Amino acid sequence: MSNYKPEGMLIDTAANKQAFHSLSALQEAHAAGRILESRAIVCDSQHNLIVDMGAYRGMIPREEGALGISDGSTRDIAIISRVNKPVCYRITGFSFNPDGVVIPLLSRRAVQQECMDSYITKLTPGDVIDARVTHLEAFGCFVDIGCGIPSLIPIDSISVSRISHPRDRFHTGQEIKAVVRAVEEGGRISLSHKELLGTWAENAALFAPGETVAGIVRSVEEYGVFVELTPNLAGLAEPRDGVKIGQHASVYIKNLIPEKMKVKLIIVDAFDAAYHAAPSPYFVSEGHISRWQYSPDCSDRVIETSFGGPPK
Repeated sequence: MSNYKPEGMLIDTAANKQAFHSLSALQEAHAAGRILESRAIVCDSQHNLIVDMGAYRGMIPREEGALGISDGSTRDIAIISRVNKPVCYRITGFSFNPDGVVIPLLSRRAVQQECMDSYITKLTPGDVIDARVTHLEAFGCFVDIGCGIPSLIPIDSISVSRISHPRDRFHTGQEIKAVVRAVEEGGRISLSHKELLGTWAENAALFAPGETVAGIVRSVEEYGVFVELTPNLAGLAEPRDGVKIGQHASVYIKNLIPEKMKVKLIIVDAFDAAYHAAPSPYFVSEGHISRWQYSPDCSDRVIETSFGGPPK
């Protein structure tokens, strides 16, 4: 795992909390150049971030709030939106207010720059990394891949089973895995997710004909209803009146056909439910993937992702 974690993964660790026990502990963290994390509590009128450091209130000056703020390539919303959320930083020094109260001076930008130089720029396609969901849009899931540096998982790369919105799969603040799809000009990273969720055969092995299992309705067509059994495996059931997208279902498995990558189902019942499906199970959660083939070898149709380069 990288030393440069997505924001929110460091804040509750014992080592992070220890740094806020006293001024001397903060001074030690400053001397050691340690990366710390706290909750931002205010963004003032000059867009300086004030963070909670226990007995102290640290300040991240606007220009130190994020990479690209000083040259205008990053908008101030990147700072404003951190209020009430964890932010990472290094202590750069100490100041005093007119009443003599110590104000730790902090830099988030410096940590992000180091993360870019020492981690992000060294990633290659196929690397499996940690990520934390920051917000969801209809077209994809935005994630923090280290120290608040953002990346995007397009909706069609989230899973093989199609979803109507990324919120069908993720929620804000969720810690997930992702795989580097490409490293773009300027060091931007594009991500995928579905390659970590198993092949058709791996997912189909979790089920057997004759079983009645849980599923989620993902698509309703004239010719049938697509029901997701796992994020990377869906089957087709015969048409049924009253079934709606997003409903939970109990389905009977008629057959599993690897040659055609088909799962034939019968809907026993479909219903609205308040509970959520379990988080996506990962068949790959670390290391590096050079090539991923979803389709079974016996299938005439080949579905694969090639990341290029030799295994690490």
